[in-house]
Amino acid sequence: MAEEAEPHAISVHLDRLLAERGLTLVELSELVGVTPVNLSVLKNGRARAIRFSTLGRLCEALDCTPGDLLTHAPAPEPASALEPEDHA
Repeated sequence: MAEEAEPHAISVHLDRLLAERGLTLVELSELVGVTPVNLSVLKNGRARAIRFSTLGRLCEALDCTPGDLLTHAPAPEPASALEPEDHA
């Protein structure tokens, strides 16, 4: 049975950056030396990790920073965790 991916709060903005640069996934693949399949996994938010060397090559090819490519948006805590306890 396949292992379910653990949810994470990292968003990947590869689609937007490709569109802004007028590049295809295949063209980016050739520039950074990563297969189109692996870039697709990253683009669709299914990647479990990324090497700093790959992140660096992506940033060079897309003329961006890691913060342009990846953002962190944690899920809000449940309301019950935010409410003070009643100690009456």
